[in-house]
Amino acid sequence: MNTPEDSRRNFVKVVGTVGAGIVAGCAVAEKGDSTTPSRPSQAKYMGDFAAPKIDTVRVAIIGVGARGRGHARQVAEIEGSEIVAICDLYEDLAQRSKAECEKAGKGERHKDIALYNENGDSWKTMLQEVRPDAVFVVTPWVLHAPMAIEAMKQGAHAFVEVPLGITNEELWEIVDTSESTGKHCMMMENVNYGREELLYLNMCRQGVIGELLHGEAAYIHELRRQMNQVDRGTGSWRTYHYAKRDANLYPTHGLGPVAQYMNLARGEDNFERLVSFSSPGRGRNLYAKANFPADHKWNQMDFKGGDINTSIIRSTLGRTIMVQWDETSPRPYSRHNLIQGTKGTLTGFPTRVALEGGVDGATDDHHSWAEGEKLEALFEKYEHPLYKRLGALALKMGGHGGMDLIMRYRIIECLRLGQPLDQNLYEGCFWSAVTPLSEASVKEDGSSQAFPDFTRGEWKNTKPLDIIA
Repeated sequence: MNTPEDSRRNFVKVVGTVGAGIVAGCAVAEKGDSTTPSRPSQAKYMGDFAAPKIDTVRVAIIGVGARGRGHARQVAEIEGSEIVAICDLYEDLAQRSKAECEKAGKGERHKDIALYNENGDSWKTMLQEVRPDAVFVVTPWVLHAPMAIEAMKQGAHAFVEVPLGITNEELWEIVDTSESTGKHCMMMENVNYGREELLYLNMCRQGVIGELLHGEAAYIHELRRQMNQVDRGTGSWRTYHYAKRDANLYPTHGLGPVAQYMNLARGEDNFERLVSFSSPGRGRNLYAKANFPADHKWNQMDFKGGDINTSIIRSTLGRTIMVQWDETSPRPYSRHNLIQGTKGTLTGFPTRVALEGGVDGATDDHHSWAEGEKLEALFEKYEHPLYKRLGALALKMGGHGGMDLIMRYRIIECLRLGQPLDQNLYEGCFWSAVTPLSEASVKEDGSSQAFPDFTRGEWKNTKPLDIIA
């Protein structure tokens, strides 16, 4: 058996050699491309795709660190699921998750979980030997696309942590593979299942704020402490991205909900162009200097990526979305989550509503926000039916305020019922494409970048996301 150190070396070797856009931590800015390649013969558009029903969804998970452990533990609790295999770089993490899944199964499910200790290709062996129905990919970003593509080729639906891929080339390969195999590939954007986000989606669908004109999305989350994970953990691989890439590296948490409010890539409108600028990169250089010896590898790097990146998206209809990213600056967490229309504005952090003519029982006009306890009647009137059904269970089970449980529940539910997923293949591609497009725009002094049309024009015929009960 490989030692943990042998496995770590092999894994690092794999990370350094897969993925078209980053090699040994060095990124290549990629321009947008407005040309659309032809859909391969026999391929099927996946926008409203519903796979055949699966009575019991056999799930394999690649990566059970902090995030993957949560996926394994909660999926194991959901009726109609069976955890059949776990693969991780570290044997202790795999054993821990196996024990937690077996406990969740109460001796009735998850009794024969196969374990694979990652040595560079163990995850491929797992796919070939176990043949799961669904694979959760919870690994460093550079491995997301290769693992999702191989999972689909081996007959499984792929569910991938954010981002779906790190280059447009990878995203196109994911599209072609999903369309050719007839397998789902969903980027697991959990924020779309937050209570506030579901409330705002329902209000937008009901026309409460009129015609939608502008959105603001962000991932403002100070994470310099991850640099202390030098040899194991998120910081051991993510830190290299901050050093070598100047872009909006993590756009999807803020962008996903706003894009669904606007029905982007779903019948009404689509992503068209993006411009992007970054601030100077200061915070991580200062953090490395203050917290590590002068000869430490973090102090041998120049963290050139801007501390904050601001990108502006223009849609086909001319609507705008500001997307910000900052994982360095000392400031409170925020995703902005703002959607503005002709009759009012909804925003988050904290949850606030302003409507022309005022909010009943809270405000007299749009010049002040309704917030806090004054929003109770609004929640009562517009609470999303999905949250009404699952909210109490989600809060009990936990996971980012319950959004994680709702997302995982819906994945299993949709597969069992043979329903389209709440987030389709193309949405994950569009949301992820912000990173390579912003990287190219920053490199070219804010030049405008065209979004690829991953739907090949089919977005016009794709149904908006229903208000699911």
